[in-house]
Amino acid sequence: MTALPRIEPAAVHVALGARGYDIVIGRGLIASLGTRLAVLRPGAKAAIITDENVARLHLAAVEASLAGSAIAANHIFVAPGESAKSFGVFEQTCEQVIATRIERGDLIIALGGGVIGDLAGFVASVVRRGLDYVQVPTTLLAQVDSSVGGKTAINSAHGKNLIGAFHQPVLVVADTATLDTLPVREFRSGYAEVAKYGLLGDAAFFSWLETNWREVFKGGPARDHAIAVCCRGKAAIVARDERETGDRQLLNLGHTFGHALEAATGFSGRLLHGEAVAAGMALAFEFSARRGLLPAADAERAIRHLAEVGLPTRPQDIAGDLPSVDRLMDLMAQDKKIKRGMPTFILARGIGAAFVDSGVDAGDVRAFLGEKLAKQ
Repeated sequence: MTALPRIEPAAVHVALGARGYDIVIGRGLIASLGTRLAVLRPGAKAAIITDENVARLHLAAVEASLAGSAIAANHIFVAPGESAKSFGVFEQTCEQVIATRIERGDLIIALGGGVIGDLAGFVASVVRRGLDYVQVPTTLLAQVDSSVGGKTAINSAHGKNLIGAFHQPVLVVADTATLDTLPVREFRSGYAEVAKYGLLGDAAFFSWLETNWREVFKGGPARDHAIAVCCRGKAAIVARDERETGDRQLLNLGHTFGHALEAATGFSGRLLHGEAVAAGMALAFEFSARRGLLPAADAERAIRHLAEVGLPTRPQDIAGDLPSVDRLMDLMAQDKKIKRGMPTFILARGIGAAFVDSGVDAGDVRAFLGEKLAKQ
């Protein structure tokens, strides 16, 4: 691996005019949170939304940092896991935030992974008709993807993230030291989103990951570098297409297949979100190759890297039985990217060359999935 010097925290700006904000990335940044918020919103109070697992590891440090800048704060706990992204938890959290007597000039702090960020951001979008919020992501997946860009949501019985709003944070503080406490499976799940940025639009970064992924897992400069590259990539796309009408759809590489698999496994520990994305990307690349859009060697290369890291790339890699092709097709029909009843897929013409295809024949998808499921 090429030596990467330890550097000061990286700063990435999301250029959305008056609603623009910074992502700061580096080790030990939670200690600076209070100072940053005191400058950003002088005199504001804060309501911290987190879960019990994250709170045990990081809440004391967050509260100490806020107290050091004389920022009054309350905390609100939700249960860990995807089940928190439900109507019931959303309602309960809204009521608890209101009970803290938070005002429009105050802040919500989302302290946790993607679930917490999605839930807290959605709560912030509606309580008192909109509150500012700060993302303090503590998982790799959240640091490179879900904390950036303002997509907030809860799940529906019909599918993932179908109820939500676009609501941008005012700051993202990605303390990479929090990743030291992640279980390996959680970190690996987040790595799927790291690889996604290379596969969708940065062939050089994907090549770098093929060589250096073990260093990313170990931590240190390689990890911080990978996170910064992903955040810069996403910030550029969000600045061009905040509401996902064009280029931003590319960020859903692997998600049409992946969300269907995630829903089919009940949004449970059977299949973590990043694992579903990895399996979905493998299917998207293989499907692209079947359609003659890219060389089979490119699809094999993408799939080989995901498998080498330890991510699922085939339906048979997912624990337990999967539903029928009909059920998976029904789940994909509820995808947010559906247009006039036609599924939208993010496919690829090569490594780093993803594109949006809204003209995919459902029969071709059904036949492809039927073949893949038959190999279980």
